[in-house]
Amino acid sequence: MGLFADLLAIAAEESLKILLVAPLATLSIYFFFNIFLHPLRKVPGPWKATISPLWLWYHSYIGDETTSIEALHRFYGPVVRIGPNDVDISDGAALAPIYSEKGGFLKTTCYSNFDFDGHPTIFSALDPAHRALRSKAVVSMFSPASIRKEGDQILRSCVDRLMAHIENAAASGKPVNMLNMGRCLALDAVTEYLLGKTYGGIAELEASRNTRDSSSLSASEFVDTFVAVGRFFLLPNWIFHALEWALPKLFPDQKVDQSMELVTKFCDQVVAEADLEKDQTYQARLLRAGISEEEAAVQCMDLMFAGTDSTGMNFGAICWHLAQSPSIYQKLKDELALPEVSQADPQTLPYLRGVVREGLRMSMANPTRLPRVVPPSGFTFASKMPSGETMTFEFPGGTWIGCAPFSLHFNDAVFPNPHEFQPERWLEPSEEMLRDAIPFGLGPRQCIARNLASSELFWAVRALGISGVLDGARTTGLMKDGIIVDEWFNSKVPGHAIELIWESS
Repeated sequence: MGLFADLLAIAAEESLKILLVAPLATLSIYFFFNIFLHPLRKVPGPWKATISPLWLWYHSYIGDETTSIEALHRFYGPVVRIGPNDVDISDGAALAPIYSEKGGFLKTTCYSNFDFDGHPTIFSALDPAHRALRSKAVVSMFSPASIRKEGDQILRSCVDRLMAHIENAAASGKPVNMLNMGRCLALDAVTEYLLGKTYGGIAELEASRNTRDSSSLSASEFVDTFVAVGRFFLLPNWIFHALEWALPKLFPDQKVDQSMELVTKFCDQVVAEADLEKDQTYQARLLRAGISEEEAAVQCMDLMFAGTDSTGMNFGAICWHLAQSPSIYQKLKDELALPEVSQADPQTLPYLRGVVREGLRMSMANPTRLPRVVPPSGFTFASKMPSGETMTFEFPGGTWIGCAPFSLHFNDAVFPNPHEFQPERWLEPSEEMLRDAIPFGLGPRQCIARNLASSELFWAVRALGISGVLDGARTTGLMKDGIIVDEWFNSKVPGHAIELIWESS
């Protein structure tokens, strides 16, 4: 009996040792493989990023992913290993083969973290065939010709109403949140043109004119909630879904719930009211393509989020830069004061086009890497390193690879003095500037609504110049000396405000 007890004690002791040693041994083997045996071992990068994805996940979560990776590029060169199986390239020559040629590489599985209520959206779908059925149903609505014919009047009406509200808000002497102004404009333009019914963002502004918060928007919490999803973008799907389930239960937010309910109700309503025989709306086209009502409502919600957030950020940033640079604002007004441009298409006006392009370059609406997965055949890329030597890299199939708008848009070799707002640089842009400016992505998976978003900005900036509404405006608040963002997939503005205040006359 005593011998049996001794054997049990020895077995328990040895089992405990195994339980302690086995994980350590497994981790050691994992780290050793990633550093010395992995197919990406010759790609330069820091050991802390090489051994584990935790470094990348951490910087994504805290919101300094792009600046942290850019620091690595300055040290290691244009090709950097930022995770065991992740590579970031800051050389614009990589854009075409990754995103455009032969349809580009497929999206990585982390895009599924942006699915809405379990439905892959036109943006998040990994399967090209799944996306094609939906995008083909609606893509004609986003053509420049369709927007000019059916959308311009809607856009101009929304812009005129917004300018009138900004003028009234400016006269109050209180700070005006230009980020929310842009969101209201974009939300109404997207919903009225595409869904056939306006959400009423600008009407909410007008109704709140005499209240404490004259720039409130009921959909803001909806937008901000999905912006916050971006901090978890790179997580494995199973971890993401666990957090998605747990966080609302651990940290309930009544304002978020109310905002989500309002947007959901709006989308459910426009889908339920769609006339499949007569309507040419976004939702009617999806329904005619065989998409269920439930999914059609989800696709509308995704459209509202994407269309509102990025354009709101771009408009707010442009307003901030024009207020910071009165001489640039004056040049814009001078161009728009010329008699021959009064009826011109705003996208044909050189200086206005420069202001919009420069705003899109600098706004950082979507600053982070756009990851793609290398096909089974592999990918070969050559780039010049800091030493001046050209190195050729072989990336095996399955590698996650991509370029970040932040690195490309602030590359001083392509955009001299990249942190200065210089619309003039776009009067005679170089081939590299045109290649590396990717505010809406690139290739067949670039933003489907890019033409609509651009038209909104062109009409809005035109109105800023014609009205002179920014005369006397100055930056204030947290963004007084510069626009600060958390660098998630969709950037978050701390405090959710880009504020201007007008000097009293």
